[in-house]
Amino acid sequence: MTTAAQTTGPRIEVLDPGRWEEWYGALERAFGGPPEAPEERALWRGLTECDRSLVALDGDVVAGGASAFSFRLSVPGGMVVPAAGVTMVAVTPTYRRRGVLTSLMRRQLDDVRERGESLAVLTASEPAIYGRFGYGVATRKLRIEAETRRVAPVGPQGTDDVRLRLADPREALGACEAVYAALVPRRPGMLARRPGWEELPLLDPERDREGFGERVCVLAERDGRVSGYARYATRLDHSPGGQDGTARVEVVDALDAASYAALWRYLFALDLVSALTCRDRPVDDPLLHLVPDIRRLRLRVVDSLHLRLVDLGAALSARAYAAPVDVVLEVADAFCPWNAGRWRLTGDAKGAVCERTSDAAELSLPTGALAAAYLGGPSLASLAGAGRVVEERPGALAAASLAFGSDVEPWLPHGF
Repeated sequence: MTTAAQTTGPRIEVLDPGRWEEWYGALERAFGGPPEAPEERALWRGLTECDRSLVALDGDVVAGGASAFSFRLSVPGGMVVPAAGVTMVAVTPTYRRRGVLTSLMRRQLDDVRERGESLAVLTASEPAIYGRFGYGVATRKLRIEAETRRVAPVGPQGTDDVRLRLADPREALGACEAVYAALVPRRPGMLARRPGWEELPLLDPERDREGFGERVCVLAERDGRVSGYARYATRLDHSPGGQDGTARVEVVDALDAASYAALWRYLFALDLVSALTCRDRPVDDPLLHLVPDIRRLRLRVVDSLHLRLVDLGAALSARAYAAPVDVVLEVADAFCPWNAGRWRLTGDAKGAVCERTSDAAELSLPTGALAAAYLGGPSLASLAGAGRVVEERPGALAAASLAFGSDVEPWLPHGF
């Protein structure tokens, strides 16, 4: 016998702040694994925007949830635009395969549109899920492993003039955040950190260290000013040959090439360390050009930021283009049908306009493919090679692909 609850499904409501603990606990159970450390849980409690958080309720039982952060995302051209940072999306195991996730995504994207945000972004625990909701993989990240005794970075002129010093991570936070903020407009895909988010890089619960020590901060200075920083931790292991430690690099940011090279040279020369790992670097990381033998780096590329065009016209108008572009796009978008149809995009490095048109299509593509190309990462030409973009007018693909490109690969430097 089918109950009314099973027929109608859980109802979607805005989260009551008083139910945060219950809601967050249900999401933790849905993801599995041990509970978060108290300091980590407290940070996410403080960052949660309850008016942007949704709970799926079956009676009084939490069946799932989703939330969003009010972010600002860098796009090609150096602009920083509003974006919904989709997060904490989960469905309780006993409610899966019953449309709960689809209901949450439907309500959330409608809410994002009502707020006037043209973009939604997320990082996915299961990448295959979000394509059906119109998300595309817009940035990738590079994972690096290296044997530090067999490779050492070299630096450009001025590297030896960079002063390095160890600093307390919290005391150095203001200087590090200033460097990070200066880098945001230089690379698409970076998040301008709002108040409270500066605490995220300092989060270092012992439970998550995997045998590594406390995080260390090293500052790079030029002419008496902080020009870069790195955060890392080490784990000392023993082998028959002696100490065989590993350095886990969390972040390396710098304002100039010499400071960047000096920081990496320091990390590759740490005492008692023979291996270095880094889980999140841009695909075009300059480190690849600082090492004399790239084969000594074991590299792996994985997905990072998934992006959704919520208001297609506004999103395409919000960025600049690497070359002049005038193209008619026919976009398929079943989940957000207000985006579907033909759009004329005209623009260049100074800005763009994207408006509805009845002109003949020159390129046809699903919204997920357009989202993937939005930040200048995967090219429209490469997506066409996979059959995800169709050229309706000869020559339109090459011109549009060039225009959508970026001089640097887009990159999301941290999760959320």
